[in-house]
Amino acid sequence: MSPKTVRRSRKSASAKAAAVKRPFVVHHLAPVHEILAEAETLEVLKSLGTPVERLPKITLSDAGLQTDPKFAGLKESGENLLGRLVRIRRPSATAGEAIAYRVVVSSAGGD
Repeated sequence: MSPKTVRRSRKSASAKAAAVKRPFVVHHLAPVHEILAEAETLEVLKSLGTPVERLPKITLSDAGLQTDPKFAGLKESGENLLGRLVRIRRPSATAGEAIAYRVVVSSAGGD
């Protein structure tokens, strides 16, 4: 038997390096996500009357967070976003607009 040939990509290393990562494009079906300020987070938690541990979670790497224009700026500035609330606004046939809150966590495990 003859040895198998290895197929290699015809793209050169320079072509791979030239590939620029496209910025995230918001899809029309993706609901609007808004990261709340620390003070606003505390205010919302107080008005909801529930501890932060009982709220649903969202990971820091979730693509929905990229729909918030200030997300990239906060992330680049090194601001701690863990534990902050995210307000998600969805259109609703009955209520007009449904608002949900999520807590930002670092991984899918919730830690």
